[in-house]
Amino acid sequence: MSEQQIGTNANQQKLKRNLKSRHIAMISLGGTIGTGLFLASGASIAQAGPGGALVAYGIIGIMVYFLMTSLGEMAAYMPTSGSFSTYATKFVDPALGFAMGWNYWYNWAITIAAEIAAVNLIMKYWFPDSSSVLWIVLFIAVVLTFNLLSVKAYGESEYWFAMIKVVTVIVFIIVSFLMIIGILGGNDPVGFENFFVGDAPFNGGFLAIFGIFLAAGFSFQGTELLGITAGETDDPGKNIPRAVRSVFWRILLFYILAIFAIGLLIPYTDPRLLSEDIAVSPFTLVFDKLGIAFAASVMNAIILTAMLSAGNSGLYASSRMLYQLALDGKAPKMFAKLSKNGVPYYALLATLAIGCLAFLSSFFGDGIVYIWLLNASGLSGFIAWVGIAISHYRFRKAFIVQGRSLGELPYRARLYPFGPLFAFIVCLIVIAGQNYTAFTGGSIDWYGIAVSYIGIPLFLILWFGYKIKHKTKIVPLEKCDLNNND
Repeated sequence: MSEQQIGTNANQQKLKRNLKSRHIAMISLGGTIGTGLFLASGASIAQAGPGGALVAYGIIGIMVYFLMTSLGEMAAYMPTSGSFSTYATKFVDPALGFAMGWNYWYNWAITIAAEIAAVNLIMKYWFPDSSSVLWIVLFIAVVLTFNLLSVKAYGESEYWFAMIKVVTVIVFIIVSFLMIIGILGGNDPVGFENFFVGDAPFNGGFLAIFGIFLAAGFSFQGTELLGITAGETDDPGKNIPRAVRSVFWRILLFYILAIFAIGLLIPYTDPRLLSEDIAVSPFTLVFDKLGIAFAASVMNAIILTAMLSAGNSGLYASSRMLYQLALDGKAPKMFAKLSKNGVPYYALLATLAIGCLAFLSSFFGDGIVYIWLLNASGLSGFIAWVGIAISHYRFRKAFIVQGRSLGELPYRARLYPFGPLFAFIVCLIVIAGQNYTAFTGGSIDWYGIAVSYIGIPLFLILWFGYKIKHKTKIVPLEKCDLNNND
């Protein structure tokens, strides 16, 4: 069956456009607020000092802004659940679109496995003698139910999961600054004493900031979910731009203000900042300082919602990507089938099954297979970001070459072409520097290189394998498909 026939048959039923502006704003916002902020922010401050952490997160935040405006311009004009996979196919090379789609699907499928493992550990905090199977089954049942019901059910569940995280961060920031100026906590105003203690605000020099630069990139991953939701967004031409404008500033303010507050309240020399234990999360340490005895339990519950949110969004994003791949003839056609509620149930169940199998691999061979699976997905988000930057650069070029007016665009990204070029360069630096320490020791750490960079050869195999088989070429700008069939 040809790709055209597959698309025609599958489109007899369509995805439902039931996601509202508030849904997509919270989905993108919730996608970035998780363990990167609640746990990793402490380690970032400890390694590079509060000033170094702020610089690193600030630069990555600016890069993400340009990526979101690039994705927003394409998604508002051409909304599709295939998002950057579809854009890469139409504006760059069908082989690149194929590789990006399968790469992103794999990334989220493995993320589901990671969230299953994390939820189990968190529940053991409260119920150390309970059955792991119980929590695993409950987690799967929750995310599967929200995704199977309808896209509106997914949107509502993700809205409230994200709302819990957002409220937590807002309360944390308010409480922190009240403590800093001496209104709360029963102490004198803290001022900038901790911010300049020892070698602060910058500790460890350029390489320390560069190391946090990489961690910050992982923390911001999830913003690209906005592109995936475009295919099921009500009035995407209006709601996608609104989400782009609002979400970025909230994300940046949350991260910058939270890290600034932690840097003022807790000296970077405090060894507890390097712990990955929820009981000594920087958020927990600040709430403890305020005298909240059950701070660790509160943060544990909030991080649990972050895990549920990540699993929920992961299942949604990966199933929609697999659905679009099937629609384009790049995956088995069964994955393009929709339920009466407009849910790609075969794609959803297959993704969840892969996530569960990946999780089960953690019980065999000391978890070596599982570790390799996780590392193989580690760079997938950055590869997707590189693809977004390239696609947008060529999309706008093709728009001009084909004589289109920029006035046709519902939303126009600012500072083109600087935006996509800046994002492209920063993402390449992050990918290349993923494990730079493997090259800087007395001898090259080949195993460390293999574990850290395994995602790159896997992506290239997908890309060039499809390219060789189907003899695809880079699409000339004058032939890029700019038709919006929405």
